[in-house]
Amino acid sequence: MKILSSFIIFLLISSGSHAQNIIGAWEAHHTNEQGVDIKSVVMFADGYQVISVYEAKTGKFIHTNGGTWRLDGNTMTEKVEFDTDNSDRVGTEVSFQVEITDKTIGIVGSETILTRIDDGTPGQLQGAWLMSGRVKDGETQLRDTDQPRKTMKMLSGTRFQWIAYNTATKEFMGTGGGTYTTVDGKYTENIEFFSRDDNKAGLSLTFNYELIDGKWHHSGLSSKGDPIHEIWSVRE
Repeated sequence: MKILSSFIIFLLISSGSHAQNIIGAWEAHHTNEQGVDIKSVVMFADGYQVISVYEAKTGKFIHTNGGTWRLDGNTMTEKVEFDTDNSDRVGTEVSFQVEITDKTIGIVGSETILTRIDDGTPGQLQGAWLMSGRVKDGETQLRDTDQPRKTMKMLSGTRFQWIAYNTATKEFMGTGGGTYTTVDGKYTENIEFFSRDDNKAGLSLTFNYELIDGKWHHSGLSSKGDPIHEIWSVRE
C-alpha cells in the first residue's frame, strides 16, 4: 500500500493545483501495487476545484476532495469543503508550492505530474454550479444555496463531476463524474465513476438542457430511471 499511500498524500496537497491559466481539467495516472491503472482528474473553475481518483478501467471509485482555491505567485492555497479520506480536513486550509507550464502542473516535492485535458472550452457550461431548485408536477421548488448542505457540479470543457456534501457536519453523501457533450440542446454525461454504485461506470445519460436567465435547466431521466428537472445556479 506504500505507493497508494504516497499517492493519497499527493492528493491531499494536489487538491488546489493551479497554473497561470489553470482553468479546465488535468489528469495523472499511476499503477498501484496490484498493477491497476489509477486515474486522477482535477478540475478548476473560477475559485473552485475538485479532484477525483478511480480505477481507469473499471471505474471503481477511490477518493475525492475539493473546495476553494487561490494562487499567490507559486503558492497554492486550498480551503477544503469535502474529503472522503479525512473529514477532519473540512474547513482547514492547505498551502503548497506548484510548478506550472501551459500543459503540466507539478507539485514541489512530488514526482507526479498532471497533464492538461482541456482549458475549459467550449465552455457554455464550464464552471462551478450549485443545485438551486427542482421542478415537480409543474411546480418550481427553490433551494437556498447558502446552506451548508450542497450539491455542486463542476464542469470543464469536456469533464463533469457532481458532489453532494455538508460543510457543517463534514458529511459526504456521494459523487460521480466522467466526460460530457452538449449538442443541439442535449447534454450527455458519460459516466466513468459513481461512488454509490461502481456498476454505473460506462453508462451514458442524455438530458435536455437550456440556460434561462443564467440558470441551467436540466431535465430527463436519472441513473435510476426516475424523471428529473433540476435547476442549477452559477456558484459565486
